[in-house]
Amino acid sequence: MTFFEHLGELRSRIIKALIGAVIGLFICMIIVNRLVDGILLIPAKHAGIELQNLRPFGQVMLYFQVAMAGGVILSLPNTFYHFWKFIAPALRQNERRYIVRIVTITTLCFLAGIVFAFYLMLPMTLNFAATFGSQTIKNQFAIDEYMDIIISIMLACGVIFELPMLSYFLSKLGLLTPRLMRKYRRHAIVVIMFLAAILSPGTDPVSQLILAVPLLVLYEVSIIVSKYSVKKSVNEPTS
Repeated sequence: MTFFEHLGELRSRIIKALIGAVIGLFICMIIVNRLVDGILLIPAKHAGIELQNLRPFGQVMLYFQVAMAGGVILSLPNTFYHFWKFIAPALRQNERRYIVRIVTITTLCFLAGIVFAFYLMLPMTLNFAATFGSQTIKNQFAIDEYMDIIISIMLACGVIFELPMLSYFLSKLGLLTPRLMRKYRRHAIVVIMFLAAILSPGTDPVSQLILAVPLLVLYEVSIIVSKYSVKKSVNEPTS
């Protein structure tokens, strides 16, 4: 295709992904009460945090924000499908048959990041925030800031857990090799430990390791994925 045909294809894929997100938004609006009370407020309850709304229509905007984030997550398979369909010309002909499998793995990686954030990162973050400072000062958090922390951490971890799939894609394009990743492993470890020290809510080494270890594991998994991807590209003839 020409450059403008590629732009037209990209626009079509984006529109279809947005339609899926809008459908997910309406579905989440129906169950938004369960999402807020049954899921997103649980970390605050476990940490003993008191939440308060400081704006007249704060809860209205809050519920809409939750529904939007839920719609994005709910429509992930559709979004990933159109993303991989757009980049399918960069893959070999026989590899395009595995689009559904790739979409499934990509979605599971993102959901794994959300689960990691919900059960490990968020409790650690909120416990630190709830217990930090003077005991004579009562910590009461604004609900909008609380939700911003919850949603941002969950989405960020979901994106980070896409590292193996990113490795697969870049390896297929020839921009990344397992040899290159092994060569710069030490540099990657330093960067990961630095990021863990910055992003970790706690100042103790334990909380930093809780964040650093999954990142190190994902890096090693990405090397294996890159090796597998490069090996298949060499052994399988194009058709």
